[in-house]
Amino acid sequence: MRVLAAMSGGVDSAVAAARAVDAGHDVTGVHLALAKSPESHRTGARGCCTVEDARDARRAADVLGIPFYVWDLADRFEQDVIDEFVTAYEAGRTPNPCVRCNERIKFAAVLDKALALGFDAVVTGHHAQLSGAVLRRSVDPDKDQSYVLGTLRPEQLAHAIFPLGDTTKTEVRAEAARRGLAVADKPDSHDICFIADGDTGRWLRERLGSRPGPVVDAVTGETVGEHDGAFAFTIGQRRGLRLGRPAPDGKPRYVLDIAPVTATVTVGPAEALDVHSLVADPVVWPYEGPVVCTAQVRAHGRAVPATAQAVGDELHVRLDEPVRGTAPGQAVVLYDGDRVLGGGHIRRLGAGESGSGPRGAGRPGF
Repeated sequence: MRVLAAMSGGVDSAVAAARAVDAGHDVTGVHLALAKSPESHRTGARGCCTVEDARDARRAADVLGIPFYVWDLADRFEQDVIDEFVTAYEAGRTPNPCVRCNERIKFAAVLDKALALGFDAVVTGHHAQLSGAVLRRSVDPDKDQSYVLGTLRPEQLAHAIFPLGDTTKTEVRAEAARRGLAVADKPDSHDICFIADGDTGRWLRERLGSRPGPVVDAVTGETVGEHDGAFAFTIGQRRGLRLGRPAPDGKPRYVLDIAPVTATVTVGPAEALDVHSLVADPVVWPYEGPVVCTAQVRAHGRAVPATAQAVGDELHVRLDEPVRGTAPGQAVVLYDGDRVLGGGHIRRLGAGESGSGPRGAGRPGF
């Protein structure tokens, strides 16, 4: 089979490409140039898509003895991932750019181009298991990436290969060292790749400017602080609120709601963050009627028992246990055991019967 190996310059994608060669595939390596002005060097685990990463990918391809190319997708990445990231924060949502990148870059733009060039599949270093078009969690729970792949459609998964799903990250690094790959000990990238210093608030402020507004206590209704941009906050945030007075009970306050139109940030007690239900725009959900499952709303969050059902053009999810720190714009991925059933992007939240939690959206009905 003729396959295209996406090589980021990290250890996972290098070992995935090596395993594709071992499997007898006709492998070509490709590095995706996603930054218009790539940095020369990364700092530890900060960022990716640097000149250094491209060179590391090329060196790995040389060791494997496979052809290697660089594809410039910077314009597409800026349009489909970065611009949407900014727009989402401006509207008070909390997007996951890794989910969007997989949906629109790696398994849309790259896969489409690969198929047009005669490749049969795209190989990546994601930690997830795949059999046909059935996606499952990795055997390494600490590195499992099925969540960020959970909104891929079956026709996309049918042309994907994830060779690392049955291997822990420790084993991947050991294998890379045995193969003589220089990236064996290279740190993983943990931050948003296009915000290399990790300061999302500063990065957004440079693009959106200063938009001051009040910080309001949900319990007392009083203004307890001011900010220069509601877009710099996320639901569940505790640090960096710069509140002028403590809560009456002395307990910490968290961001409960972000109203971009009025530039108002509402804060309150932790228990007000409890979300018992949510409504999502379904990306993948082929089922009719209620489905008992588990739901995960963050990349490394805990999956909780849930019931999901399609209602018109919406996916309604009732959570048997409340989750906190959930925000519109995030992805919800639904599982049956370790198998991914599907998912979508959260449109609004519900708080239980009283409808008193984040966004005050009430409880979707079943």
